Amino acid sequence: MNAQALLTQLYDTPETDILEQIKQLKAELGDQVLILGHHYQREEVFAFADVSGDSLKLSQQAAETSAPYIIFCGVHFMAETADILTSDDQTVILPDLAAGCSMADMADDEQVTRCWQQLSEIINPDECVTPVTYINSTAALKSFCGEHGGIVCTSGNAQKVLEWSWGNREKILFFPDQHLGENTAMAMGVPDSDMIIWDPALPMGGNHADAIEKARLILWKGFCSVHQLFKPEHTDTMRRNHADIEILAHPECSRAVCETADFVGSTEMIIKRVSEAETGQAFAIGTELNLVNRLRIQFPDKPIWFLSPMVCMCSTMFRTDPQHLCAALTSIRDSRNGHQTINNQITVPQQQKRWARLALERMLHLA
Repeated sequence: MNAQALLTQLYDTPETDILEQIKQLKAELGDQVLILGHHYQREEVFAFADVSGDSLKLSQQAAETSAPYIIFCGVHFMAETADILTSDDQTVILPDLAAGCSMADMADDEQVTRCWQQLSEIINPDECVTPVTYINSTAALKSFCGEHGGIVCTSGNAQKVLEWSWGNREKILFFPDQHLGENTAMAMGVPDSDMIIWDPALPMGGNHADAIEKARLILWKGFCSVHQLFKPEHTDTMRRNHADIEILAHPECSRAVCETADFVGSTEMIIKRVSEAETGQAFAIGTELNLVNRLRIQFPDKPIWFLSPMVCMCSTMFRTDPQHLCAALTSIRDSRNGHQTINNQITVPQQQKRWARLALERMLHLA
């Protein structure tokens, strides 16, 4: 049965039966399969993850596992990262190939190469600029960073990465998320005068030569569409309505939101903050809805609110549903029995993989 026919059949099957099929397939395949689940996954998929975490934790797990099959319940760039870090005899599968990332789409290798070329008209970027890509980016951009002496970062290790980068060269080109770079630099005490925004739609990113020469941090004009839905007025409302509430924000939120928060940190850091708090401590959290709802369930003794009055769910993360997970497991089972080839395998070209692995290994060494 081809992939589309299988999915059609699964969508006609009651979800309770799908969940039972997943359990049976997991038991049948055993340690041949490792399921990685990002924190933003829907609960009915997240429940089947062998390892859960943010991008850094899952990247580390991908690098360490010996399982021949890895199912990445996340988005495309995460599965690419797993393929880069695993051996050639391991297979990485993304349950739904349409699970992408709007932020990752805001910078491609052609745009970044053009930026590098434009910078070279004013400075020598290979001597004075460290390219840093957020892990929410394509394998091609990770490869670019590896080839040009750069590195990858996550929201959990961005400060360490910036420190390492400035230790090597005087300037940083940070892409594709402006806000993670800006919020991290602000927390490190970097003044506004040392930062500029690079708009890839404009010549020289919309900057004059003297601004580029002066800047220590060049921030790509990109963002997470989910985290930009949070506003400073949301924190004001929470503080008016709930005494002693603590506002937690992900660093992909705007600077204006992060400046109103009590704590800014990655998903792992937010989870740690909530788990270690005393009983009764109230929180309003500015990050993806599935994670916040899961924290409500895990910590019923701590009142937890979603920071925004609107639903802020990552629609691409949400694409991975039990039907697609079941189809991925079925594909592995059938391929092992010689009935078909693997569906939705993610394969990064070898040339990209070599340089991208170098950039990722620089990051993992820091961690």
